[in-house]
Formats: sequence, structure tokens, C-alpha cells
Amino acid sequence: MSGNEGPSVRVLRVGEQVRHVLADILQRGDVHDDVLARHVVSVTEVRMTPDLRHATVFVKSLLGQDEEEVLKALRTNTAFLQREVAHRVKLKYAAKLKFIADESFDEGSHIDALLRDPRVARDLDRED
Repeated sequence: MSGNEGPSVRVLRVGEQVRHVLADILQRGDVHDDVLARHVVSVTEVRMTPDLRHATVFVKSLLGQDEEEVLKALRTNTAFLQREVAHRVKLKYAAKLKFIADESFDEGSHIDALLRDPRVARDLDRED
């Protein structure tokens, strides 16, 4: 077997469960934090390590507003969020959460703008 197989189905499934739990907690306002109460935060992806002990949580505030302030609030409330995730997702160990801004939307918008450039569109049409 090669080492380039990617995450197992179990790792992906647990990551998705953690994502749903965090999204639910944030949507319901279970975190008592003024910053998080003022912002709509989307949990776009959760990447678990193979041992399920660490989770990288990608988040995006609505329209990207006050992103640093939202990240700081999430990081301040990490202990509470970790306890809630551990309680709702039955795992041997409580996963350590690390919150990161999701830049994929910005990257996608940049790629879309490049593809809409008249010079690129002309080259793409030429391939047909």
C-alpha cells in the first residue's frame, strides 16, 4: 500500500459528525459569548487526524465580517466546545479543536475571476 491514500472513511465520518455538532452549538447560541452571538458562523469543514485526537475546524463568518474577532472568540471558548463535542460524539478521547479561517471561498472567487478574464475565456474557447 502507498502512503498517499488519504483519510479513512471512519476519520471522514467522525470529522463530519464533529462539524455537525459544532454547527449546531453555534447556531443555537449555546456558547455564551457576545462576539459569537453577533455573528453567523459557518463550520465549513473539520479535518481529523488519523488517531482522532486532533481536529482542525475551518470556519467562516457571514460575509467574512470580523473574521479575526470571531476566531479569537472561538479560541477563547475552545475548552467549552471540546467538552460539548466530547459529550455528543462518543469517542475514546476528546478531540483537541483548532480553529482556522476557511480561505477556500476566497480562493474559489479568485479562480472564478481568472476564468472570467476575457483573455483566459478566449484561450479556453480555442480548445473546443
